[in-house]
Amino acid sequence: MNVGNVTEATWAGDASGRSGIDKRPVDAPVLIHAGGVTGDFIGDRANHGGPEKAVYAYAEEDTAWWATDLGRTIRPGGFGENLTTYAVDVTGAVIGEQWAVGEVQLQVTMPRTPCTTFAGFWGVPDLVRRFTVRAAPGAYLRVLREGAVGAGDPIEIVHRPAHGVTLGEVFRALTLEPALLPRLLTADDLPGPVLEKARRRLGQATG
Repeated sequence: MNVGNVTEATWAGDASGRSGIDKRPVDAPVLIHAGGVTGDFIGDRANHGGPEKAVYAYAEEDTAWWATDLGRTIRPGGFGENLTTYAVDVTGAVIGEQWAVGEVQLQVTMPRTPCTTFAGFWGVPDLVRRFTVRAAPGAYLRVLREGAVGAGDPIEIVHRPAHGVTLGEVFRALTLEPALLPRLLTADDLPGPVLEKARRRLGQATG
């Protein structure tokens, strides 16, 4: 579990120049509620946080890939994630899939979209492009049951919707592979704004 500190920088995402992307591991269990992680600072609330983006998860295996690619050490929380997972196929998670973690039940809602704040934090100017091509975006999660989560708590997949549309497919459909957009319309668990974006892009492509 990782909690964000306040970072003040020219690249920070909100108008005040503050960001919560610099998340650090915590040893004690953390209370997770419907609005997010207790003590976690969120600067740009227009694009982060809220019920459908209450928790952000990123896989340790994907972090290891980036560490090799960039030739640097990346600690847990280095992607701005609250929940660093291990042995969980985050990119292959189905939209609407539910995870039991500690006392909490979470639901996969949508992929993360990379932004200039992310690139500025890492000091890699072309990171948005590289992150998009890599297409391992991490998962935003909704909180279905509140409670505490601590380091080492196992993640159990307790429900997986039959539509089968994965987080990775949604990300690729909205970025690099528009041919996948019709698939998104079958995923009833996708948040409304994401479904509307898919419908608009399909309309533009066929209009």
